Amino acid sequence: MRFTISREKLQEGLAAVTPAVPSKTTLPVLANLLVETTEKGIRISGTDLDIAVSTEVTADVEAPGAITIPARKLAEIARELPPASVKITAAGDQRITLECGRSKFKLLGLPKSEFPSFPAVAFEKALRIPSGDLQRLISHTSFAVSNEESRPILNGVLWEVRAEYMRMVATNGHRLAKMEVPVGAKAAKAAQGDLIIPPKALDQIHRLFPAEEELEVAQGDNHLGFRSPFTSVFTRLIEGPYPPYDQVIPKDNDKVATIDKAAFASALKRMLIVASDQTHRIRLSFNSGMLKFSVSTPDLGDAQDELPVRYNGDPLDIGFNGTYLLDILRYMPTDEIRLTFKAPDRAATIEPEGWTDPAKYLCLLMPLRLVD
Repeated sequence: MRFTISREKLQEGLAAVTPAVPSKTTLPVLANLLVETTEKGIRISGTDLDIAVSTEVTADVEAPGAITIPARKLAEIARELPPASVKITAAGDQRITLECGRSKFKLLGLPKSEFPSFPAVAFEKALRIPSGDLQRLISHTSFAVSNEESRPILNGVLWEVRAEYMRMVATNGHRLAKMEVPVGAKAAKAAQGDLIIPPKALDQIHRLFPAEEELEVAQGDNHLGFRSPFTSVFTRLIEGPYPPYDQVIPKDNDKVATIDKAAFASALKRMLIVASDQTHRIRLSFNSGMLKFSVSTPDLGDAQDELPVRYNGDPLDIGFNGTYLLDILRYMPTDEIRLTFKAPDRAATIEPEGWTDPAKYLCLLMPLRLVD
């Protein structure tokens, strides 16, 4: 194998794929990237066996071939190379020579035969969707996913594909985020179903695919593949039924508050300075026209603040994890938000106020018990 590539193109390909390489592994070949020549240049691939990423970059190929190269060392070398074209040669299936300007490196690789093959996914029956729609769903929901190992099903994001819409839902049992976007005619013809995707895979998809691209999405036995003209991401799916989340979203909340998002977030940040490091509990007291914040931490001190709001309903005192509330506000797409409540021990909903987008977005937050 022998090819010449610009330093920038090599760095671009490595930046796309290296994050998929595990930092620790008992299988030496997983610490390597597979580099193979193609008709247009080279394809670079990396995997940790759960997620696989592959991207194609232009290069001048003199002799075809394939070899695996240590990922971290190759990325570190590429980062420090002088601004000149890079020539990479593989003699046999283990020795690699890299030359750039006056710099020359020799690395030991492993044969392509040791690199795991990518999952079998049939792209002939692929769902075609705008990358921008998928990016919105990911960024507005995946923050709410659980990282506790006791309920592995909540360690994934539920992706519901229907004839009229796509919806993503994530929850850790204390907070929930749900977003729905309408789909076009192309997507409506595709297979429908429910998929539970690890957030690490969604991070790669969010990072690698520009919003303006059209993506092909196809399912294998227990894998999902995402493909654009130059890049592919494959992920293992999380198996099992997702909890019936619709049952926890309240339908009868009769107390409604409309609040300026920026002012609300600022007050929460001030309160969190004195809030408990364990619970992050903040008391919110809603009255007509005013919201009062209060925090009392026995070994630290107290704090109070207040904010004008529009509120309809009987006076209400309710406690929330301020950190969870701030996380939700960060993803609200409007300047004002709408909160609904029923009682101090019932779930609250948070939605964008005055949003004219065809998408639908709702977050839910479970309250914390107040201690008088």
